[in-house]
Amino acid sequence: MEFLVTQPEFGSAMHAFDQVVLSTPRLQLRPLQPGDAEALFAIHSDARVVRYWSSRPWTSLDQADAMIASDLRELPAGDHLRLGLELRGSNQIIGTCSLFHLAPQCRRAEIGYAMAYAHWGNGLMHEALSALLHWGFTTLDLNRVEADVDPRNAPSVRSLQRLGFLKEGRLRERWIVEGEVSDSDLYGLLRRDWHAVAPCQRA
Repeated sequence: MEFLVTQPEFGSAMHAFDQVVLSTPRLQLRPLQPGDAEALFAIHSDARVVRYWSSRPWTSLDQADAMIASDLRELPAGDHLRLGLELRGSNQIIGTCSLFHLAPQCRRAEIGYAMAYAHWGNGLMHEALSALLHWGFTTLDLNRVEADVDPRNAPSVRSLQRLGFLKEGRLRERWIVEGEVSDSDLYGLLRRDWHAVAPCQRA
């Protein structure tokens, strides 16, 4: 799988992320825009999508507007990177993926993602995360990417394992959402591990 990256020249420090665009065979990954609010709300208001998140389903379009407004402020500062997953030729956002909790000195970040339920099971998120990780380990020069996942979320666990993430531990009773207590499993992916599996990811 080949990835096309559009991004200003990157130095040794974290830079602006508002111009990052990644392209895969079926997707374009690009920053969220105000016109994406309804699609974003449809994703995050679906209880199936956020079943294992650390927050409850959205109840207002204002929450989508707030996320987009936050990104418009923070992406230029390089605080985090969130990209909308747009199906080629559709102009429709079907999900998001992100790198956050960036630690420049340690060259580390956390990864997050969500996809509309109608598009589960067809490999699109794997395609998107492969592109995001490729960008993170090359352009951003990350050494480590972490993921925090509910151990009951079997599809997400399989996605991480397919990308080469290794389970490194369990944080017991880490989240309480609407009275439900849940554990978190911590997964990690090192750059050297990614380089070992990357040829398979691009196949």
